[in-house]
Amino acid sequence: MYFLSGWPKRLFCPLESLEQPLHIQTDPQRAFFAVLFPSQLSIWYCRPSVLIVSYKELSKAASQFGPYKQAEWRPDSRMIAVSTANGYILFFEIPSGRDKYLYEPIYPKGSPHLKGTPHYKEEQCAPSLNLEVKKVLDLQASITSLQSMLEDLLVATADGFLHLIHWDGMTNGRKAINLCTVPFSLDLQSSRAGSLLGFEGVYIRDMEYCATLDGFAVVFNDGRVGFITPMSSRFTAEQLHGVWAQDIVDGTCVAVNNKYRLMAFGCANGSVQVYTIDTTTGAMQFSHKLELTPKQYPDIWNKTGPVKLIRWSPDSCVVMVTWECGGLSLWSVFGAQLICTLGGDFAYQSDGAKKDPLKISSMTWGSEGYHLWVIDGNSSSNMKPERNANNEAQRFGILQFQFIKSALTVNPCMSNQEQVLLQGEDRLYLNCGDAAQTQSPRNPSAHSEHNYSRERGPFSDGSLDSQGLSTLLGHRHWHVVQIHSTYLESNWPIRFSAIDKLGQNVAVVGKFGFAHYSLLTKKWKLFGNITQEQTMMVTGGLAWWNDFIVLACYNLNDHQEELRIYLRTSNLDNAFAHITKVQANTLLLSVFRDIVILFRADCSICLYSIERRSEGLNPTASIQILQEVSMSRYIPHPFLVVSVTLTSVRTETGITLKMPQQACEAESIMLNLAGQLIMLQRDRSGPQIRDKDNNPNQRKHLPFCAPVVLAQSVENVWTTCRINKQKRHLLEALWLSCGGAGMKVWLPLFPRDHRKPHSFLSRRIMLPFHINIYPLAVLFEDALVLGAVNDTVLYDCLYTQTSAREHLEVLFPFSIVERTSQIYLHHILRQLLVRNLGEQALLLAHSCATLPYFPHVLELMLHEVLEEEATSREPIPDPLLPTVAKFITEFPLFLQTVVHCARKTEYDLFEECLMAQDLDTAASYLIILQNMEVPAVSRQHATLLFNTALEQGKWDLCRHMIRFLKAIGSGETETPPATPTTQEPSSSGGFEFFRHRSISLSQSAENLHSKFNLTKTLSMPSGPSGKRWSKDSDCAENMYIDMMLWRHARRLLEEIKLKDLGCFAAQLGFELIGWLCKERARAARVEDFVCALKKLHKDFLWPFPVIPASSINSPFKNGKYKTEIPEMPQLAAFPCISLVP
Repeated sequence: MYFLSGWPKRLFCPLESLEQPLHIQTDPQRAFFAVLFPSQLSIWYCRPSVLIVSYKELSKAASQFGPYKQAEWRPDSRMIAVSTANGYILFFEIPSGRDKYLYEPIYPKGSPHLKGTPHYKEEQCAPSLNLEVKKVLDLQASITSLQSMLEDLLVATADGFLHLIHWDGMTNGRKAINLCTVPFSLDLQSSRAGSLLGFEGVYIRDMEYCATLDGFAVVFNDGRVGFITPMSSRFTAEQLHGVWAQDIVDGTCVAVNNKYRLMAFGCANGSVQVYTIDTTTGAMQFSHKLELTPKQYPDIWNKTGPVKLIRWSPDSCVVMVTWECGGLSLWSVFGAQLICTLGGDFAYQSDGAKKDPLKISSMTWGSEGYHLWVIDGNSSSNMKPERNANNEAQRFGILQFQFIKSALTVNPCMSNQEQVLLQGEDRLYLNCGDAAQTQSPRNPSAHSEHNYSRERGPFSDGSLDSQGLSTLLGHRHWHVVQIHSTYLESNWPIRFSAIDKLGQNVAVVGKFGFAHYSLLTKKWKLFGNITQEQTMMVTGGLAWWNDFIVLACYNLNDHQEELRIYLRTSNLDNAFAHITKVQANTLLLSVFRDIVILFRADCSICLYSIERRSEGLNPTASIQILQEVSMSRYIPHPFLVVSVTLTSVRTETGITLKMPQQACEAESIMLNLAGQLIMLQRDRSGPQIRDKDNNPNQRKHLPFCAPVVLAQSVENVWTTCRINKQKRHLLEALWLSCGGAGMKVWLPLFPRDHRKPHSFLSRRIMLPFHINIYPLAVLFEDALVLGAVNDTVLYDCLYTQTSAREHLEVLFPFSIVERTSQIYLHHILRQLLVRNLGEQALLLAHSCATLPYFPHVLELMLHEVLEEEATSREPIPDPLLPTVAKFITEFPLFLQTVVHCARKTEYDLFEECLMAQDLDTAASYLIILQNMEVPAVSRQHATLLFNTALEQGKWDLCRHMIRFLKAIGSGETETPPATPTTQEPSSSGGFEFFRHRSISLSQSAENLHSKFNLTKTLSMPSGPSGKRWSKDSDCAENMYIDMMLWRHARRLLEEIKLKDLGCFAAQLGFELIGWLCKERARAARVEDFVCALKKLHKDFLWPFPVIPASSINSPFKNGKYKTEIPEMPQLAAFPCISLVP
């Protein structure tokens, strides 16, 4: 969802003051941020982060007011209020200098940059601002919290009062409310009769206004938390009512999420409790908890101290948490942890020394969540800014972290794609690989042929439904597209991005207009007329439909909402666009097949049909309204709608069995309302279903039924409009991401062999399951989830000097983002078996049996059940292991599946495998024996297996056995060997430990068929150039292995099997020349040359030389006796092997 990128940056401040910053706050438009010092207020520009203006308090006034504490912006960013320690509020007005700008960019002569474009200086130059104290207000009590509320400023003081102050006319609009007079209860239904606070000294410690809940989330000084809401438009004590959260008594801070109507309360025990408001009773309802677990952070999970700060991102998709003892942690809206700086490379140096965690005293998000500014608490309390000889600041206590995020956070219509698209402030990250390589459409036989090569033919112009598995998985690196600088300079920040189904084209939307890029031609396409770009503001996102870009925008010239369609291949100009006027502001847009769905600000959903027309040189697209659906009865606020999409999903899947043509029709609307997934499906109970003869463009569309709630705590929804009869379970399912609760799938249930379904059997079932990555895309037919993960690289070893200890490269690791993926099929199969739906599980498994990693799916399912039930200390009333074992026997690879998950066995099974020449299974049993027996016994069995593998030429297994025997000799087998990171089909599959195997498939698709090493620490050579180990090694185990290799080489040489000897030496890196020198008088000595020559010819399948008959019949020529030997040019290619050098 959100990922750290690179190193943080430290801001340099030209101020001469020795004070350190203590508070930072961005303005509502996130174009500026204010920095508070004890006696100074500074306004900075966000891009670039440069100082604009600073106000220094005079010493006399500073002693009267006291140090500055907090700042709050007015909603229009024209005023800022600053609270002081002595109970004063200073109101600063921020007039802008007309036509005055700072830090204007300078371009080279003849540069084509847009100096003459509209709003050029407003977009690319930092404005000149002033700070003037307009009013000083004395509240005669210590101020604990400031909160802006439209035209008012709400102030909480330590004497237990709430002050409502107007930004304009502050004195006349001042109101004070005593908190002791506000009734509190467990819900709003009984709040009028609820109890008051009842004692003196209670005041609000922290508060934040939630517009979508129309109230304030508050934290009191005694640790209790609550929610205060006005029962009418009048903000008086008689109209205020409060509700308690029963389970929190140690609250420290609060932050609200307006989009999801959530209130996050920080607690003294280090956890964050997230609540919402029950719309029926008005009570505070617990949603979920954010906390570190001892499993992930065993050293720090209970030592973080109280929660200090909580900040939601601008798009409300993630929340940043910091503690008193330091550290940052990023979570998704419903509790999936994304980043934490209390572990890994953030907490430890490259030499293993522990770092001091970053202590943060204040933090704020930048525009679109690309930046996070934090004040380093360590710097603020312990250090003073240093200055160099030029009087330039060398150290400043403000750090800027950079983030990249998923396109799903702002453009949820991307959920019907199979690509992962991340967007940064100036670049895009794609997982679709190289567009110059080909992809082929999916077909039922694709997996059975294992055709995953990334080298395919060029893209065709046809409409391909999906990309190949190898291209979507690819490698761990991204395809990075730099956004065109000309578009970015005048339209920063990037707000939306989208990619087409083929992964060939991407489009981005900034402040105005849009631009698109072709991965085939490596070129951007921008508006030729810059005025058209600057008068168009995209409001509802954008999506691709074939070669067309569909977007909802606002026309600044005509003050009109519009729906526009642009052709990718034509010039980017309004003359080539199809424009339709829309009645209300569009908030969300999505495309399903040939239908565009809009969600508008009046809480209505509008469906349009889109049609391609070939008129003239360039094809065009036309749209026609189909249907409007009003949702005002069900949606309290349009801002709460996270996503809206059209799907073919229905509750009655039996209809699709009788009428398959309906499987691809728009059957239902899925609407994510503040995390609550709502479905509206078409009502087919009326007579309209019989209307089949009407014109499709004029027929009356079926109405929608009343909405039904499918799931709670939903972050993302994935569905597809493709059809595959072999994999209907996966393609007709609905996939949900639920944050910390993992994923859910709404799976259809089909009767087997088209039999009549049981009346008691539901048509669909919701199955939850957990995965180890954050899902960003779903490969429906491949049963894979794609995602991304943050990784870090330490560079502190490059800075060894004492003066470099404070370098950011030493304090922080370099953060990178890697692609990853995970199998989920075994989770679904297990959930079906738990619910006694074995027949459905069998249908699903057989449909996926051709996947190359399907054996691994069976192993994972058996392993997880075995781990849970075999290690349980209490008896399990209804064990699942017998069911899973019986289920696996339905597939031909069940024996290998069982042995890979085995935990104990007997010696005769190992010997039986050796006698049956089943070396792979014997290797699996050897692992079990090694865990059960002392090293001497393991060495004995490993030697037997090693000799057998040498005789059969199983070179991969031989290399693993060499490593295994060396590990025994070095004492590594006292503990289990290192666990590999992947398991893939290979001849040495038995040597992969199953207990802790990762199920990531983020490596390239070729790796699905490649050999793998057991560990990386003692890897063996894989080719002729590889060297085995040092000859000078004194290790007895190496000598033991050498003896076995020499014995085998001597036997091959004595039997004159030189071809096998060459393969043996090449595969195992055997030092053949040196060994032959030692054996020249022993095994390399030839006793019978005739027999040796015959064996050489037989070994290399080379024919013996034959003298032609003509040479025998004509022994004389030109009167001289001459014996002719026929020329044999082939002998030049005969492999000459010298037995004795």
